[in-house]
Amino acid sequence: MLHSMLKSKLHRARVTDANLDYEGSLTIDRLLMAEVGLLPFEKIKIYNINNGERFDTYVIEGEAGSGVIALNGAAARKGMKNDLIIIVSYALYSEEELKSYQPRIVVLDANNSIVKRFDAVHPPPTR
Repeated sequence: MLHSMLKSKLHRARVTDANLDYEGSLTIDRLLMAEVGLLPFEKIKIYNINNGERFDTYVIEGEAGSGVIALNGAAARKGMKNDLIIIVSYALYSEEELKSYQPRIVVLDANNSIVKRFDAVHPPPTR
């Protein structure tokens, strides 16, 4: 059996731009992507803290060190500059993989700099 589990999370990311006239997706600073293991074109879920919107899109790699978190295309209708959002991805894990499972989670400040990392978590209970 496979379990759908949290893989990556950028918590309290601040939207730096909203580009309605763009093909779509969410642009994320490449260094933030690497920190939580997100890949270009990976499916992500966005939870907007300011307005409650929840939607899916995919990742576009942004300039390293820029702090960019930009809503593009239709996603730009779901939030605006300075909104706080949660960016997550999920993956399927086997029972064996769950024995060493650790999601990659970071909390960001107002400039999208990392203020806290969750490097170690308690493993899920064994059956």
